Amino acid sequence: MKIPFIDILRYEKNFLETVTERTAALLKNGHFVGGPVIAEFETSLKNYTQTQFALGCANGTDAIQLALRAAGVNKNDGVLIPDMTFWATFEAVVNVGATPFTIDVSKETLHVTLQSVKEGVEKFKPKALILVHLYGHACPETIEIRKYCTEKNIVLVEDCAQAIGVKINGESLLTNAFVATTSFYPAKVLGASGDAGGIFTTSAELAATTTKLLNHGRTSHYEHGLIGWNSRVGAYESTFLVESIKHIEARLDSRRETCERYRKEIKNPALKFITPASNVTENGYLAVATMTPESRPAFIEYLKSNDIGYGTVYPGAMSEQPGAKGHIGGKISHGHADWIAKSVINLPCFAYMTKAEVDYVIEKVNQYK
Repeated sequence: MKIPFIDILRYEKNFLETVTERTAALLKNGHFVGGPVIAEFETSLKNYTQTQFALGCANGTDAIQLALRAAGVNKNDGVLIPDMTFWATFEAVVNVGATPFTIDVSKETLHVTLQSVKEGVEKFKPKALILVHLYGHACPETIEIRKYCTEKNIVLVEDCAQAIGVKINGESLLTNAFVATTSFYPAKVLGASGDAGGIFTTSAELAATTTKLLNHGRTSHYEHGLIGWNSRVGAYESTFLVESIKHIEARLDSRRETCERYRKEIKNPALKFITPASNVTENGYLAVATMTPESRPAFIEYLKSNDIGYGTVYPGAMSEQPGAKGHIGGKISHGHADWIAKSVINLPCFAYMTKAEVDYVIEKVNQYK
């Protein structure tokens, strides 16, 4: 049996036929940019995430940049980010002219802690913090960090590129976020067929500013009140996502079941699975575990020899990336992000994995010595 790390082509019955029919209608009516399908997409997104305002944009990286700009983060402002995240988090800060400062993460949860945030705030005096929710979980101290940022007047942007469908205390992670962003890259749990992104907020003012920024700073068709850029989400990707949202909970249930089975049925002591906090409902984006850095290379070769796909999300700390030089303002490191980069392992997990596929992965991992 050959098991890919991810298979994005497992759709529901008639899903592709419905998308094709709706695409044909777009080709006939010419609503390629803007139009009713954008409003339909944003309404569907708002309803699913239970947010006050939900806006589509061109991609997940733009979403972070838009959120920072709309929230008033400007040139030379300091922004704290986790040292363990995807590069887009770092480059978005640089692209708005601000300065990124990295803070370390927990080896147990793989997320920042309230204490690490406090340490970064005291040392770097930042204007903003980007709180990244990784691996389909939520940062365990999200509520406490939100409260702390409010008390300290720190702009909190939540990067939820891996966290659509995640819940805290039974409520969407996005519902009470001041401003949050996501990516609809095809490999995400809610993926488009190309690039697209989203911004969510509780602030009407921030939503209005973001709407202008993503469309050339327009205040009317030929009047531009802000320096924005072109980050409009397209009608085709909106159509694809509208249809995907209709099936999102079934897809997430499938992923969650796989993650839960791995944690319960894989008994190999070489792997330590990371579990979401007790008040967090995961979305099953990644089945994430850690190993000792010394043991991971041999285990990866074993997976390859048994035709099992894998991931190492992420294999490098932000502060150690070559592109960080000349841009990073400083870092607080206790070696955790670097250790995680050398230790993390992700087993296959995607919507509608079959029982036989999951059984095979469990069997082979348990047999590894």
